Amino acid sequence: MAEITKNIGLSLGADICWPACYEAIMRNADLRIPMADGQGRTDTIRFNVERVTIEPFDLRQSVKYDLVIDRLTHWYNTSREWIKKAVVMNDLYVFNNPWSVQSMEKHTSYAAMMHLGMPIPETWMIPPKAYEDGNPDLKPTLSQYARLFDVGSIGRSLEYPVFIKPYDGGGWRAVTKADDEAALRAAYDESGKMVMHIQSAVKGFDRFVRCIGFGPQTHCVLYDPSASLHNRYTLEKDFISKAEEEHLRKITLTINTFFGWEFNSCEALRRPADGIWYPIDYANPCPDSQVTSLHYHFPWMVKSYLKWSIYCAATNRKMRRTLDWDPFYAIAATPGMTYAERLDGYAKIAEERLETDRFEAFCATHLKQLDEVAWEFFGTDECRAAVRKKTAALFPAHEVEPFTELFFGRIQDWRRDQKP
Repeated sequence: MAEITKNIGLSLGADICWPACYEAIMRNADLRIPMADGQGRTDTIRFNVERVTIEPFDLRQSVKYDLVIDRLTHWYNTSREWIKKAVVMNDLYVFNNPWSVQSMEKHTSYAAMMHLGMPIPETWMIPPKAYEDGNPDLKPTLSQYARLFDVGSIGRSLEYPVFIKPYDGGGWRAVTKADDEAALRAAYDESGKMVMHIQSAVKGFDRFVRCIGFGPQTHCVLYDPSASLHNRYTLEKDFISKAEEEHLRKITLTINTFFGWEFNSCEALRRPADGIWYPIDYANPCPDSQVTSLHYHFPWMVKSYLKWSIYCAATNRKMRRTLDWDPFYAIAATPGMTYAERLDGYAKIAEERLETDRFEAFCATHLKQLDEVAWEFFGTDECRAAVRKKTAALFPAHEVEPFTELFFGRIQDWRRDQKP
């Protein structure tokens, strides 16, 4: 029997709270997991966690990590390119897939899920209002091929209200609700050099739910985009049926596995007039993980980080470095299937790719202790200090203590609800 240490790297930006909690729970759990080595022996798997630094690197140099949790790929090029090199050269397991994060923006995700038959609201892309200077090819290209268009006619065809927003998303960046043609024209005029979508609004919806997916783990939250940031993830319970929760799970895991994202969030609206859930925003492959917005839901997120990374590292799960869409498209092309039947087929592919059954058995066998350790940790001064540190980074000085108490208090509400 050998003792093997799996090295987990955290590639971080401004993240403060969840890494501190992740590291502390991993330290306190001090896991020793017995795993068969495939040759009739059983090894003991232990874990080491450290934060990935940013520095020059040789493309041929080795990588010390077995797995990296990446929170920088979507905006920091140096770390993204190191991760891409480590995947292709060193067989590193990373989530999320950096090529997919780099190339699969909201525009692509809309088109792909439309192809799979999901009820995505009608969406148009329009050319930018302005252009960067200095490209000598721009004027002749636009003079020959750009066609004049009436943005108002697009709005009328979709029927107001509509949303105009950047095609590649970006944390509510430049999202405008246009209730009439004048508002749409004004928003387009202000959009400058951004390439925009115009999307039909889902009228008459009564539920706005954000479903977070982490590996095969999902968690649905009633979401209020009109509230202050710290109240958008509501505390409501029993706001959808079990069948609806399962439906949203299938949608979320389909999207995630299609694009090779192992953590992502999917926003969907329910319209009671037809009972349909409309996915509206689901290309979020670096979802909010901060206690200042998640509060009550923060422990679920941290535990999901822990469980999926431990499982992947301990079992030597192989990263899917390429995206295989053909099985999904085969279902989409099958005649005579209802949307529900297609979604069942997509979800089956997703559950198989995410090894749901094996993951759940692994957690039941090896991670019961982790649940207990996490529950204890979220009541400690060390947890409160992590909450305060994140709060102090975002809030003015006079609000730090009251908001620290608010967020930490909501975590204690979670502990009361989840007491072993």
